[in-house]
Amino acid sequence: MDLSSVILTTGGSVGFFRFVNATIKELPMPESACRNAWKWTNIGTSFVHSCITAIWAVLCFFLHPQMAEDLIETHSVFSHALVSFSIGYFIYDFLDMVINQKLSQSWELLFHHMVVITCFGLSVLSCRYVGFAVVALLVEVNSVFLHLRQMLRMANNAGGTPYRVNSMINLGTYVIFRINTLAWMTRWLVLNRDNVPLLAYTLGSVGMAIMTAMNIVLFYRLLRSDFLKSSTREAKKEKEM
Repeated sequence: MDLSSVILTTGGSVGFFRFVNATIKELPMPESACRNAWKWTNIGTSFVHSCITAIWAVLCFFLHPQMAEDLIETHSVFSHALVSFSIGYFIYDFLDMVINQKLSQSWELLFHHMVVITCFGLSVLSCRYVGFAVVALLVEVNSVFLHLRQMLRMANNAGGTPYRVNSMINLGTYVIFRINTLAWMTRWLVLNRDNVPLLAYTLGSVGMAIMTAMNIVLFYRLLRSDFLKSSTREAKKEKEM
């Protein structure tokens, strides 16, 4: 893809997610979520992005398996378009949070989005490391269940069977598609240090360090909220009996 195609794809993505957000606003909303309607629509928009990107990223490697052997130079137009499309989403979500949320509540995600936009932008403009960016987007497989978890909690369905099933799938996919993927990416970056220019290596290393720290914290929060607390409640009930 040339520069004009990248700009068109990224700009079209921003417009698409603006449309998705506006559509979700018009759909019925759980009464409990009405207290924070912006958050509901924002998570719903992120859920749509995760569903699209998760399928797209898997298809990139399925349709172009040779990309897995060379994450630096080898890529398809299909995978290049995916990274450009995702940049558009992160730009949209960044602006949505800046406009509608306090900085004290969103600074972590804003920083995350800035890192992703910078790294992905370098990739699509240089037409290098596209495969590496697609590997990073495999984490969106887990994001599908992560966003669904948030929506179930906002709809006051945190105690039902759907929530418990989603929690188990969420934790499983978190380990496979987030922790394992980040570990593999870090290992790849270290092993290919001599093949990566200093600027790209520095950006990649800083980005990976930030993502790893954020994901470890998030994993602990999920574990404590969905499993450790529920185990404590059950133990208390048994003592009372």
